[in-house]
Amino acid sequence: MSTTVIIISIGIIFYLIACLAILDIARKDFGSTGKKALWGLTAALIPFIGCVVYFAVGARQGRKKTSPNTDVESI
Repeated sequence: MSTTVIIISIGIIFYLIACLAILDIARKDFGSTGKKALWGLTAALIPFIGCVVYFAVGARQGRKKTSPNTDVESI
């Protein structure tokens, strides 16, 4: 494999990891808009390290949003 193909492949992998982090941030509730924006900017502006830090630390902080229709009251 040539060096160019390897570099492009690594770039694509980093791009996909960043997209996964940003989508995960968009789906979760961090308690405030400021925290969500901070994680989003960290994942987007610090190319590889920001995503790794998010998945290591931030992914556990956020909770998945629940829609009001999924809550079932017991009878």
